[in-house]
Amino acid sequence: MRLLHTSDWHLGQTLHNFERTYEHQCFLDWLLDTIVAEQADALLIAGDVFDNANPSAAAHKQLYRFLQQARQRAPRLEIVLVAGNHDSPGRLEAPGPLLEAHGTTVVGHVARGANGDIDLERLIVPLHRKDGSVGAWCLAIPFLRPGDVPRIAATQGEESTLDPYLNGVALLYQQAFALAASRREPGQAIVAMGHCHMVDGQASLESERRIVIGGTEALSAAAFDPALAYVALGHLHLAQRVGQSEHVRYCGSPLPLSFAEVGYRHQILRIDLADGGAREVTPLPVPRAVELLRVPARPAPLDDALAALAALDLPELAPHATPFLEVRVLLDAPEPGLRARIEAALEGKHVRLAKIEPTRSSGAPGSDSSALTLDQLAQLQPDDVFRRLYLQKFGAEAPPDQLSAFAELMLPGQSEAAAP
Repeated sequence: MRLLHTSDWHLGQTLHNFERTYEHQCFLDWLLDTIVAEQADALLIAGDVFDNANPSAAAHKQLYRFLQQARQRAPRLEIVLVAGNHDSPGRLEAPGPLLEAHGTTVVGHVARGANGDIDLERLIVPLHRKDGSVGAWCLAIPFLRPGDVPRIAATQGEESTLDPYLNGVALLYQQAFALAASRREPGQAIVAMGHCHMVDGQASLESERRIVIGGTEALSAAAFDPALAYVALGHLHLAQRVGQSEHVRYCGSPLPLSFAEVGYRHQILRIDLADGGAREVTPLPVPRAVELLRVPARPAPLDDALAALAALDLPELAPHATPFLEVRVLLDAPEPGLRARIEAALEGKHVRLAKIEPTRSSGAPGSDSSALTLDQLAQLQPDDVFRRLYLQKFGAEAPPDQLSAFAELMLPGQSEAAAP
């Protein structure tokens, strides 16, 4: 069998107030062509298909048009989509019955039966070969909130070391794997999906929302059974192996979601399964529809930055394809006319000014190393603000139980997923 692994589309995302519908559509069109060219049997979408829990109608339309066209152009293609931390589990699952009739399985949250037990059946998805036979089983695990994982009773002496969330995640994967293994026949593979931050995972600066639950941010690869043929992960925007394992991978986002990814080549992954394992994992580079530019390449004094902008010579493109620009300026004092001078230097240049990044010289007189710039403030996550305020008010670090409660309040769709 041949699988394609993608994640973190973030449909509806804006880059410093510039909408990116054109770029997302270019990616989706390319993905359709790639599905056909690669003769894929299944497409795994590992979460964060939308940029927020309340996506626009245009973002919804892009997703559903893609699913319809994928079914039309590759009638035997099976698609498995799980929710990420940006997605609303309920909204993502709402059209599930209609999508299942067209080869798409959506898992937004972990469901429980009337007795409170987790419904493992809906997390196990058979993947079929082109001849209709089952070639693999997929553990379709979405982003897991504390209420989604099974509870583990701590034995005496374990109370101080047992993390109920991390151990609950590991137990859920073990239970799902055991169910799939009980149905596996010789030659069939078992693959898993997940949306989480793994230990030692490399995050992309400026574009990722940290996942902190009870003070715990990263999960261990030990949660995955070694017999899994492949683990398709989402959340981190840079493609990478987990623990140097060839078969546990992030594919990364298909678009640059911040200027920190200017020089990074985005991709999806192709996985070829054979004899119950992953024979080969191959990156497939995603073409960049709109360029991102950083001028100068490193922060420079204003006059040098203006000279670099004046030297720009770019071809004229359609407005939606014109490059985005970040201007990086090194300042040793306030510059009230900064934006006006930059805009004047860009007069007639075929770029879209998305961001001005002023950096204070470290040796500037009177500089306060503890002060945050406006851009740094904008990048603070809610839990960072909570920690800072707690420390400021009480003179101590916030306790784990309060961090856990705050994290649950901030998770999008938490109340929706818990509603009857």
